Amino acid sequence: QVRLVESGGGLVQPGGSLRLSCAASESIFSINRMGWYRQVPGKQRVLVAIFTGGGDTVYTDSVQGRFAISRDNAKNTVYLQMNSLKPEDTAVYYCNLVQWGKPYWGQGTQVTVSS
Repeated sequence: QVRLVESGGGLVQPGGSLRLSCAASESIFSINRMGWYRQVPGKQRVLVAIFTGGGDTVYTDSVQGRFAISRDNAKNTVYLQMNSLKPEDTAVYYCNLVQWGKPYWGQGTQVTVSS
């Protein structure tokens, strides 16, 4: 059972930056699919950015060029650098990985973009 713990959320003004971290309880070295989703109240959880294998990444269109996903396998941690934040980025951000076909989720971290 893999545990994921997110951190780094908070309140930021429009145009600001935040870096989210997701620490896994086990090695992520062999994990191909790992990344970030977000959810606002009343809506489905949607993909933000993810590693898909072979070092490839996928970003949702609305964050392309503003967000960057990275990973440190030695620390079992995945990051999401979020720049030029907009009010519409406000959501709970969840870390996700898939191991042996089973998805695992963190508890989520709130990101609020507001002046």
